[in-house]
Amino acid sequence: MTVKNLDDLLGEGVQGRYVLVRSDLNVPLDGERITDDGRVRAALPTIKKLADAGAKVVVTAHLGRPKGEPDPKYTLAPVAKRLSELLGAEVTLAGDLVGESAKALTGGLADGGVVLLENVRFDARETSKDAVDRSELAAELGALVPGGAFVSDGFGVVHRKQASVYEVASVLPAYAGGLVLAELDVLKKLTDDVQRPYVVVLGGAKVSDKLGVIANLLTKVDRLLVGGGMAYTFLKAQGHEVGQSLLQADQLDQVKGFLAEAEKRGVELVLPVDVLAATEFAADAENEVVDATAIPADRQGLDIGPRSRELFASKLADAKTVFWNGPMGVFEFEAFSGGTRAVAEALVKSDAFTVVGGGDSAAAVRQLGLPEDGFSHISTGGGASLEYLEGKELPGVTALEEKN
Repeated sequence: MTVKNLDDLLGEGVQGRYVLVRSDLNVPLDGERITDDGRVRAALPTIKKLADAGAKVVVTAHLGRPKGEPDPKYTLAPVAKRLSELLGAEVTLAGDLVGESAKALTGGLADGGVVLLENVRFDARETSKDAVDRSELAAELGALVPGGAFVSDGFGVVHRKQASVYEVASVLPAYAGGLVLAELDVLKKLTDDVQRPYVVVLGGAKVSDKLGVIANLLTKVDRLLVGGGMAYTFLKAQGHEVGQSLLQADQLDQVKGFLAEAEKRGVELVLPVDVLAATEFAADAENEVVDATAIPADRQGLDIGPRSRELFASKLADAKTVFWNGPMGVFEFEAFSGGTRAVAEALVKSDAFTVVGGGDSAAAVRQLGLPEDGFSHISTGGGASLEYLEGKELPGVTALEEKN
């Protein structure tokens, strides 16, 4: 991939120049409290480098899924506060995206100053399916930074063809941020010249979210470990009853195809052998360990069991490359976090090149208090990582390549 990067931009000189940065600041919130600031910390180095070099930094980002109009529940105010604390300098939040507040704050921005625009998804044009709408918003964002440059540093959104990710790269001179380049470099190690055995661990709720990536990985991996809610559709496809466990019945034929394909290709597909079967979906639900092939009709699996944890750890022990995406159970509930913890701890102990594929997996690592430096890489973009491994183009990256 040949793209201009942040170092190229800094080399050209940015003192007094506007730079629009697309960051991924989509953090989980409990009211106004950020429960995991990993994405804010990941966005910091690029913003800091530009501010330290005297650029007038204008950051755009989204939070949650507002319906194309302002919604106080999704304001970036908590993010601006946290970014200010980490940067050690005030990051001012504009009261809008491209309106009077944004124009006033960017117009008065001092060299080395940072303004965060309000949630870009408060404007329906950001996610519009109409390229004309998106281009119109991109032009308005560009007008906020006259004579400026664009740095794409939100890896978690590069798989989206959205105004602040894709179209804006044709409005301003465009550069890849350090985070995007680092993420792509890691993903290349998972697709080109992989060190073997190559083991992928997939969890999370739905098989349907990972159909493309499973199909593609079955042509590349040595072992595929499946846990989380999606494991019950695999168990059902093998002919086992799964009680009240999460089941995507409409995916059974697809999953049977995966099982057959894995056998044909000699890929070891590993499923849980026991689960924690609970009476209900609740943190304090009564539960018992049962064989994965004998889940009672009135119970639901909420985590992999102790034998499965040992099995999965053993299947990771000799790996040279591991990609993990998706928890093994409902890790948010302490009683059902053991499976996710076991997989994470096995990766920490491993000598392999280990990649945590963003989203809930990254959140679990931090929530469970595991050392982040125990993994080779913790991605900031679950969806983008999966689409890359699926073999899809990432529009936000394509837009940068087209400028070179």
